[in-house]
Amino acid sequence: MTAWDALATRRSGVPVFAPGHVWLAGAGPGDPGLLTLDALAGLAQADVVVHDALVDRRVLALAGAGARLEFAGKRGGKPSIDQADISERLVALARGGERVLRLKGGDPFVFGRGGEEAMVLAAAGVPFRVIPGITAGLAALAAAAIPATLRGVNRAVIFAAGHGADEDFDWAPLARTGQPIVLYMVMHNLERIAAALMTAGLPGATPAAVIAAATTPQQRVLVSTLAELPAAACEHNFEPPAIVVIGDIVKMRGELIGGDKP
Repeated sequence: MTAWDALATRRSGVPVFAPGHVWLAGAGPGDPGLLTLDALAGLAQADVVVHDALVDRRVLALAGAGARLEFAGKRGGKPSIDQADISERLVALARGGERVLRLKGGDPFVFGRGGEEAMVLAAAGVPFRVIPGITAGLAALAAAAIPATLRGVNRAVIFAAGHGADEDFDWAPLARTGQPIVLYMVMHNLERIAAALMTAGLPGATPAAVIAAATTPQQRVLVSTLAELPAAACEHNFEPPAIVVIGDIVKMRGELIGGDKP
């Protein structure tokens, strides 16, 4: 049974991918088991899959036999394709009659530039649909046994991007909320952001963790404190892709799994 056959048996009304259309789809955090059925339908029907660097190879392997894979990844600090060129490529492929699956890690509208691509497609008159995905900020916490919310501990969760931290961003309001902060694309600026949060009043002893390659066989978790996490992450060679979480919810990991396990 093919992936498409399995999908058809589990859901009626499988969405039809029309020629000349673009689907902006989230591939989830890595584990193919966390892919949505609609994203799988897109993979099965697409003529071309334009994918990011963070899309797991096991997910790409689910593409139809006749689909072409086009890499359009962007990684901080490394040479990458200009965003405008990616957006125009989507328009050109769709106008050529292709069924174009734009596949992004996590959710396309959460720090994934999916909104920018959707605006270009709308302005060009290209039909498109958005297929949500499980964002890495939530999946990484769950995979690391850290509840994103817990009654009596927090009433909100803050998502923020660490990439571009050299810009004039005020971290003080986030620190003052006392709510957990989940940071994407932060590893190259972690020391600077941690210092800014502590300067704003967030105690250095606040529990913090870094989760690398979440939901994949390579997943690693390091639990520390806000003050010590940057040095500890460097010492243990934690590199992107990784999510950092800061707040008391991190303490729950020890209760759920017993100790600071990787």
